[in-house]
Amino acid sequence: MEEKYITLWDQSQFPKFGMGTWFLGENQSTRQAEIEALRTGLKEGVSMIDTAEMYGDGRSEKLVGEAISGVSRDSLYLVSKVLPSNAGGSRLEKSLDASLKRLGVDHLDMYLYHWRGSYALEETVDKMEEMVKKGKILHWGVSNFDTDDMEELLSVPNGNHCSVNQVLYHLGSRGIEYDLLPFLKKQNIPVMAYCPLAQGGSLRNQLLSNPVLKEVAEKYGISVMQLLLVFVMQDEFVAPIPRSGNPDHVMQNIKALEVELSEEDYKKVSNAFPAPNHKTYLDVV
Repeated sequence: MEEKYITLWDQSQFPKFGMGTWFLGENQSTRQAEIEALRTGLKEGVSMIDTAEMYGDGRSEKLVGEAISGVSRDSLYLVSKVLPSNAGGSRLEKSLDASLKRLGVDHLDMYLYHWRGSYALEETVDKMEEMVKKGKILHWGVSNFDTDDMEELLSVPNGNHCSVNQVLYHLGSRGIEYDLLPFLKKQNIPVMAYCPLAQGGSLRNQLLSNPVLKEVAEKYGISVMQLLLVFVMQDEFVAPIPRSGNPDHVMQNIKALEVELSEEDYKKVSNAFPAPNHKTYLDVV
């Protein structure tokens, strides 16, 4: 697989596709398959793995650490997230150090503020910038920030160093297209799309059974699940991170990256589950 990239504000390259680890590492019976899934993606050229201290109370990070053991650090793009309760004071660095230890690395490529909490944004940004200066992270970003949150973030000193915003986004949940996504594009802050296959929502059955999606998927020789990923990938500013706990599913995701919809077929898919024409609350899972 030839990896594609999005250019960040400092002109560095950010992978346009990654592997998510939400719920991974929580079940001992599936642990080996999950490790193999991540290793499969790495072997196929996927460099980005997204995790968080919250996932399994650190067990996801430990799983990732085992999966990347022996892999060249230069070939990896590691993303983790700090809980709101740990996003200020001395707690942020302690949380980061704990994440690094579980992962078995000396730095993260990207560190995200998981969602807004009680710490002032200016304090969290200051701590993130301090971690960059110490070399413990290369970039920082946010997750689950809506448009008003982003506007406030950009108003604080160094808030414009925010590199990405990770939010829920898939064909059945397109509220960000109304104002958040256009705003982020103007600010050159890419979107990391979690649950791009509607893993966390109740719309999955509607998506999988939709006759229009079935027809378009069949035309391109892919499954409807793969079509969902193709749809999200079609936007050059969005980097999906589907959860990857099964080696076969990882390979199916990677094969979907080779597909590009025609303008006509993209419109068909889009019209089947249209974006809202008004402001909606940011979906979270």
